[in-house]
Amino acid sequence: MVLQVQTSTYEAKTQEIAKQLLAATQENRSFFSSLRDQMRWDDKLLAWAMSNPGLRVQLFRFIDTLPALHSKSEIASHLQEYLGDESVELPTALKGMLNFANPDSMPGQVAATTVGTAVETLAHKYISGENIKQVIKTVERLRKEKMAFTIDLLGEAVITEAEAQSYLERYLELMQQLVEASKNWAVIPAIDEADGEPIPKVQVSVKLTAFYSQFDPLDAKGSEERVSDRIRILLRRAKELGAAVHFDMEQYAYKDITLSILKKLLLEEEFRQRTDIGMTIQAYLRDSEQDAKDVISWLKERGYPLTIRLVKGAYWDQETIKAAQKHWPQPVYNDKAATDANFETITQLLLENHQYVYSAIGSHNVRSHSRAIAIAESLNVPRRRFELQVLYGMGDKVAKALVDKGYRVRVYCPYGELLPGMAYLIRRLLENTANSSFLRQNLENRPIEELLAAPIVKEEKNSLTPNPSAGSGHRSSLLTPHSHFSGAADTDYAEEEVRKKAAQAFQSVRQQLGKTYLPLINGEYVNPPEFVDSLNPSKFSEVIGKVGLISVEQAEQAMQAAKAAFPGWKKTPAKQRADILRKAGDLMELRRAEFSAWIVLEVGKPVKEADAEVSEAIDFCRYYADEIERLDEGVNYDIPGETNHYIYQPRGIAVVISPWNFPLAIACGMTVAALVSGNCTLLKPAETSSVIAAKLTEILIDAGFPKGVFQYVPGKGSQVGAYLVNHPDTHVIAFTGSQEVGCRIYAEAATLKPGQKHMKRVIAEMGGKNAIIVDESADLDQAVVGVVQSAFGYSGQKCSACSRVIVLEPIYDAFVQRLVEATKSLNIGEAELPSTQVGPVIDANARDRIREYIEKGKAEAEVALELPAPEQGYFIGPVIFSEVSPNAVISQEEIFGPVLAVIRVKDFQEALAVANGTNYALTGGLYSRTPSHIQQAQTEFEVGNLYINRNITGAIVGRQPFGGFKLSGVGSKAGGPDYLLQFLEPRAVTENIQRQGFAPIEGAD
Repeated sequence: MVLQVQTSTYEAKTQEIAKQLLAATQENRSFFSSLRDQMRWDDKLLAWAMSNPGLRVQLFRFIDTLPALHSKSEIASHLQEYLGDESVELPTALKGMLNFANPDSMPGQVAATTVGTAVETLAHKYISGENIKQVIKTVERLRKEKMAFTIDLLGEAVITEAEAQSYLERYLELMQQLVEASKNWAVIPAIDEADGEPIPKVQVSVKLTAFYSQFDPLDAKGSEERVSDRIRILLRRAKELGAAVHFDMEQYAYKDITLSILKKLLLEEEFRQRTDIGMTIQAYLRDSEQDAKDVISWLKERGYPLTIRLVKGAYWDQETIKAAQKHWPQPVYNDKAATDANFETITQLLLENHQYVYSAIGSHNVRSHSRAIAIAESLNVPRRRFELQVLYGMGDKVAKALVDKGYRVRVYCPYGELLPGMAYLIRRLLENTANSSFLRQNLENRPIEELLAAPIVKEEKNSLTPNPSAGSGHRSSLLTPHSHFSGAADTDYAEEEVRKKAAQAFQSVRQQLGKTYLPLINGEYVNPPEFVDSLNPSKFSEVIGKVGLISVEQAEQAMQAAKAAFPGWKKTPAKQRADILRKAGDLMELRRAEFSAWIVLEVGKPVKEADAEVSEAIDFCRYYADEIERLDEGVNYDIPGETNHYIYQPRGIAVVISPWNFPLAIACGMTVAALVSGNCTLLKPAETSSVIAAKLTEILIDAGFPKGVFQYVPGKGSQVGAYLVNHPDTHVIAFTGSQEVGCRIYAEAATLKPGQKHMKRVIAEMGGKNAIIVDESADLDQAVVGVVQSAFGYSGQKCSACSRVIVLEPIYDAFVQRLVEATKSLNIGEAELPSTQVGPVIDANARDRIREYIEKGKAEAEVALELPAPEQGYFIGPVIFSEVSPNAVISQEEIFGPVLAVIRVKDFQEALAVANGTNYALTGGLYSRTPSHIQQAQTEFEVGNLYINRNITGAIVGRQPFGGFKLSGVGSKAGGPDYLLQFLEPRAVTENIQRQGFAPIEGAD
């Protein structure tokens, strides 16, 4: 079905204006200027990128890497690696240039110089200057052409508080210098005044998130306070100088909080009457029309107009990918025509409300500008209240044509060093070379009717499919990957309603603190001989619950109950077992916010990470339900006259010994895998997380697991755990914990006990000493953020956490400096606080053990950072050691706390050797933009889970099955296609189906 955008009264006028503008932009250029452009390498690169999708991808990846390459040889070798890829069909000129044997050779150096210069030329097309002096020159040239400007500061991502403060200071300096320069500028009526009102000559554009390094919608209040303090300083200074300030819009996750902060701030008495401030709406967002209406209502209430800049939006690929990965609804339109139509709708909305809002229409599409002009002229919108905007280096001809027709045009001018500006450059190149780009279509001389046609919106298929994991608060629609299993969606804390729901869950859980939790044996809650208090590690004076610990005698009763229940459970059809499991997943989804709160309070895990853990537990339920149905079909190897059926049966009784660090996800994953495979299962959780295991028990019982099939048996590991491991009726032991305990279980399980008629199967995940390698081509913004998350998320208490970072010599010092600053910027505090990134460690034993390792580290290496920590809980501030030897104790032993060793190496070969130089092989990471390094790591980095150019924690079920080898563990990966096989015995059944020499033969008459 096709919906034609309503042809309004403005259409005829739009077409008339657009044709005039287009004619002005398409005037034939002279023969010499077109010949000159054909000779230029920067234009050649763009033309090739447009005609060859494979080359476009690799070329832009190469350009992204370029800032990290410091010699011509490096540039030449990366050129060959990227563009020599099999997916790339090279134009003859480029093929000839890349045909050198050695990057150090003269042809290699020439290639590096040619392409390096071309990229720099391209960058200068879109970036208005590398310093304030160059920018002033650019804006003076623009003013001669009767164009106004707004300046945006490019730079590294703000990941430290020092960088956030510097961002503010650089803007204060920029405004000061521009205003100083502007004193010598003659007044240009076309851009400096309108309707008898002066318009500020100087305007800057800023990004809200850059004013606070830990900006996060989850911590809406904290983010607002920190950002608002810096914005007030900026706005006060702008007023003193007479400069205007415009607030850009960034990624969708920040949209609601950005609008909320600005609305609140601009109603303050000090700023309420200011009209020299602006904000931005992105038309590619599905909820942008509603946002525009809300802002207009707010402006009516405010009583003084502000500028609203309307743009299409610059993060389409990023938003689409993030939503698909997170199982979240798509926030953006999937079809460019839908964005164009929405842009026109909002343009009309803004201009029809011109008494409350100054409209700034930002586009390079002649039709979009013409539409705005047609509406503005029809409504007699005063000149002050309407302007058109373009990006520097894009749509220059459109801008000139608009100026010639007497409209006010403002050019958005990014400035800054070319290297950090590459991310901006690539966004512009993507925009310029996309098939749907107006600029590209105009270059290709498409028919005028086609270029100027009203956008036709196709009804989207599948974009409105809701995710089965509803209830986490999700906006708009969804793209789901094509596979049977689709993971649960994490909570999107960017939504205010969801944050309220989370706060209510904490209130509700707090009212239940201190309750008693009894063991469950044979379907009954039983009184144990002993109780232990489970404490809140953020505040150890707070008792989460009293947990009953069973005796050895009660462990025996549980074992007998499991034996009695096994024959019936074994016969229960796999489909029925799978459906109980799916119900458990659904029940958990309904109680998601509550379960997150229990995890935060009992084991001190920060809110977002607790929520992700609930998703993982739900995923285990749904994934293993699908898996058992797949395995239950078995495999047929039939031949004429004989059937051969390969099938699986349950092993018997499984003992699950789960850890405290993933108290829900790992306990749930191991338990439900055993249960759905048809085994009767005893869950013995870690003492410090037994309340969460009791909550999991409620879910499994409510879902319908019969008595004796699942039992909750908290107890002391040294007594009850050992008894169950050694029991002759135990068939499978699934364990996650320390290497020391895992190895002991493995040894004990191997000993045949009296009366035991089978060999026990042990699945043991035993930790790691995980390393991330950062090479000289890495994106340092990305690498620093990824290392900080991997090392200090949940205070380093994940088996997948990064405890070593191996950095190549050329970037070692720069990396350590930024790593230290980024870590200093983290908030350490109670896990419950939305601002917290680093919470407590689990208990006093853990705290004391980690402190001992820190003392050992001080004897072996240099302390680059040691942060103080609160006193009232089991807190340890992050510690970073630099210049650490690969063989130091802190480089070799698992610490399980927020302690990071930074190791310096000469080259990539040494980095891999150091990474592989421990007894573990669990997770590892690589930050690199060198294809050969990525390839080599894939084959030589000895880890079960290798993560490239991302953090190394947070494996997702069915996407990154998790588990390692060497002394990191034994058994198949959790959340993967082999995992359930460990809980099953395979059997082959062969039947001769011949009778008296005859048998049915398929296909015979």
